[in-house]
Amino acid sequence: KPLNNAGSGVNVVVVHGKCQHHLYDESLIDFLWSIEQGSAVLMASYDDPATNDEARDLIGELGSSAVHSLSFRDNWVFAGGKSARTNYEKHLKYNKLNNKHDGWPEMIELEGCIPKYQD
Repeated sequence: KPLNNAGSGVNVVVVHGKCQHHLYDESLIDFLWSIEQGSAVLMASYDDPATNDEARDLIGELGSSAVHSLSFRDNWVFAGGKSARTNYEKHLKYNKLNNKHDGWPEMIELEGCIPKYQD
């Protein structure tokens, strides 16, 4: 049975819990430029994902279709990468009148199988 090019067994992603970038910080752009071909990338917003145009363009190159429409307090999650055949993304706009959690949008969840990327 095809596995969408994922490996059988346990596929592992390790997230460094201390790695974060401020939305206007040059380190975000440096980090995005350093992502290697075939790398899986997981991103989630908090408070203000509305970064600068260069960072948005680089995130778009990873497969995001929503990055250019992100605004203050929008909720956004993304899984993609360079050479990714499949990307996953959800975007929930901030709406002061309909927010669920004391000024914050409702939680969003994302699921799927991230395939092994091809060179």
